[in-house]
Amino acid sequence: MKVQRTIQEMRSLSARWRRAGRRIGLVPTMGYLHEGHLSLVDHARQRLGRGAKVVVSIFVNPAQFAATEDLAQYPRDLPRDLALCRGRRVDAVFVPESGEMYPSAAGAGAYSTFVTEELLSRTMEGASRPTHFRGVTTVVAKLFNIAQPDLAVFGAKDWQQAAVVRRMARDLNFPLDIIVAPTMRESDGLAMSSRNRYLEGDLRRQATVLWRAIELARARVGGAHGPLSAARLKGALERLIQTQPDARLDYVEFFDPDSLVPASRISAGCHLALAVFIGKTRLIDNARL
Repeated sequence: MKVQRTIQEMRSLSARWRRAGRRIGLVPTMGYLHEGHLSLVDHARQRLGRGAKVVVSIFVNPAQFAATEDLAQYPRDLPRDLALCRGRRVDAVFVPESGEMYPSAAGAGAYSTFVTEELLSRTMEGASRPTHFRGVTTVVAKLFNIAQPDLAVFGAKDWQQAAVVRRMARDLNFPLDIIVAPTMRESDGLAMSSRNRYLEGDLRRQATVLWRAIELARARVGGAHGPLSAARLKGALERLIQTQPDARLDYVEFFDPDSLVPASRISAGCHLALAVFIGKTRLIDNARL
């Protein structure tokens, strides 16, 4: 497994593979890997077939964090991440520093070019974290240009992010496929996330309220004889979340899974997404109803 730390190194490696007729899969991550990330590696390998190359990028992207968010505290453990990648037969890991991705060399001025998607990114995470998706689309566009993959794999836990990236790739004519792999969950339903490490003591138990909210919504929709009021169902989920002493709802939304247009009436096939603070830790989850 090769560890590439500069853009030039990664570009040269990708170019060499492409000249040799190898297909390339990219799994963008911010590190502190878990089984959810590694399942994306497996999806890339399965889609590409024998002889393909899989690249994992590990980069805690400062452009997608607001000043009040947890950039400095975001969990990092590169030696562990590299060991996990070796165990999954990853071919290369791209590990750039911030200055490599966002250069502002003396005399060149500050970094000033960003990629924005202006429709799908307005709601949910985009409304709650206004600069977040600009950072995501910018860094992902850069990674696509650097690694030159044939496909990239994202997790369904970040459903809106995957939709925004897919739209960006389509609108900007990136010649690759975007794959969205299923959310991986712990045995109690909690979606796997690097931020789960913040959940100490009883906070870990309380965090399962996100999955219980999804289960409640599915039960209500499954037992209904017609469309349900989104406002009433939101109220029921908010009351459930409020039963946990350290839980605070950021948002809950029902929407079309493709267009992300909010739904006022809920029926089977609608999508649910929610963000909840458990103590100081903000968790997100989503599911088809």
